[in-house]
Amino acid sequence: MDGTELRTWRQKWGFSQAKLSKTLGVSTMAVAYWEWGRRSIPPLLPLALEALEHRIMKEAGNKEKDNGDLS
Repeated sequence: MDGTELRTWRQKWGFSQAKLSKTLGVSTMAVAYWEWGRRSIPPLLPLALEALEHRIMKEAGNKEKDNGDLS
């Protein structure tokens, strides 16, 4: 994963740099530096983002069930 891919992922899932940094427990500047290529992206970041995707999808599924939408 490179900075452009990280930015694309972040925007796709509706995260600002600040929101993603808070979720990951890093500084906003860390996310910015990764995106700008000023710092190397940690090797485990793609796995963390994949886990976050699953959590988002699970929460979205639970909201649909709570609203009575079973589709």
